[in-house]
Amino acid sequence: MNDIPQIVDSHCHLDFPDFNDDLDQVIDNARAGGVTRMVTIATRLSKVAPVRAIAERFDGVFWAAANHPMNVADTEMATVEALLSLAEHPKMVGIGETGLDYHYTVESKAQQIDSLLIHIEAARQSGLPLIIHSRDADDDMAEILTREHAAGAFSCVMHCFSSGPDLAETALGLGFYLSMSGIATFPKSQAVRDIFAAAPVDRILTETDAPYLAPPPHRGKRNEPAHTALTARVGAELFGMDYAAFARQTSANFDRLFTKAA
Repeated sequence: MNDIPQIVDSHCHLDFPDFNDDLDQVIDNARAGGVTRMVTIATRLSKVAPVRAIAERFDGVFWAAANHPMNVADTEMATVEALLSLAEHPKMVGIGETGLDYHYTVESKAQQIDSLLIHIEAARQSGLPLIIHSRDADDDMAEILTREHAAGAFSCVMHCFSSGPDLAETALGLGFYLSMSGIATFPKSQAVRDIFAAAPVDRILTETDAPYLAPPPHRGKRNEPAHTALTARVGAELFGMDYAAFARQTSANFDRLFTKAA
């Protein structure tokens, strides 16, 4: 295993029911494939406990938490104080995923924006990176991130980036990172690959969003952290790098952003 390049799955959901029966094997699979660190994400602050417990149980597994934008209409609004309290945990490394989703839940747009602003303030005060989910909300997301960053700096990753080039340009201009998921490996995702290829390689992270978005040859099946390597091989090709060099670069990028997990 020492000869396998080490890489990071910067975003997965190990508490989801998909992993109830074989989580130990999933972690073993990841490590065998060189995925030595993972960040598992709580999508509701009311369900932090199992996510935190997974991070406490496994070496190399860290966690982050937020109210996901698709959940804000049916859950209690987050508070900055609650997020800062969670951030005191030694393996809690990010604030998210928060953001805007107008594809499935545009009816809760106002609540999503309110929630996003709370999470941004928690990222500012904690010094932890913000983890952004954005779908069909490019203009609002670009405006909010630009305005809020000018009001007080914070670090950020655009998780599972599949938005347009203008939002990518805005995010990169603010010093943020773009995270590459299995979407970048899909045959019809050339536009997404072009956006990544035009970005600075020192602002790229890798992720699975497991159990979703499995890259080929596993598309349509359960995704898991071990498959980070399949997405990263596509990333290496985009940047004209060998896989080991791309793995080192994206791991260094992760360390720079997620300093508590470095």
